[in-house]
Amino acid sequence: MIRFDHISKAYPGGTRAVEDFSLTVERGSTTVFLGTSGCGKTTLMRMVNAMVTPTSGTVFVRGADVAHEDPVRLRRSIGYVLQEGGLFPHRTIADNVATVPRLEGATKQASRERALELLDLVGLDREMADRYPAQLSGGQRQRVGVARALANRADILLMDEPFGALDPIVRAELQRELKEIQRVLGTTILFVTHDVDEAFTLGDQVAVLSTGGRIEQVGTPTELLSSPASPFVAEFVGASRAARP
Repeated sequence: MIRFDHISKAYPGGTRAVEDFSLTVERGSTTVFLGTSGCGKTTLMRMVNAMVTPTSGTVFVRGADVAHEDPVRLRRSIGYVLQEGGLFPHRTIADNVATVPRLEGATKQASRERALELLDLVGLDREMADRYPAQLSGGQRQRVGVARALANRADILLMDEPFGALDPIVRAELQRELKEIQRVLGTTILFVTHDVDEAFTLGDQVAVLSTGGRIEQVGTPTELLSSPASPFVAEFVGASRAARP
């Protein structure tokens, strides 16, 4: 579904954000990029929807080279959820969710019905459809962000630390709901986090990254815990887990 083939990214001045990165994200799975700030996680994710262009290498989405795709069409076909939701503050919840369907030519009535269906899916009452983002809690806004990302029936969902600003209880609830949405829809999810527990809760495949987008290890949560490939992985995973209350 998504394939990174020997990807590198260098910025003016010589800073190398990513160095020779290769990885495959299988259709219908959840892959998590796990690492500290500045290790290239978000840079790699933003290459999938052509928001960042690699210096070398190729990113394939649905078998096609991203570099040869129309970027607007590509982005509309891929859901993208940010940490703060990225909602339009002066649009109602229903209008926020219906953004891409309306851009794609759907009628106002059809777009609203789709928005209401998605509010059901993400666990929000339909009466919230005519409220505005400021009238919702942080967790509710993130649910709206997920609904909007799925509004055009996207088969790929990119999630950049979407639950990082939420309290632990809401965060755990949204993680459970995301797993259920993925199970129901079969969506391919690429998820970025620095939180080991979150990565292990959500990921079918977890890629532990170090500086420069270097893959220290890729595997299931069980594999990473039981057979860390390097002292870096053992320390990163072990230290984070030991810090849990």
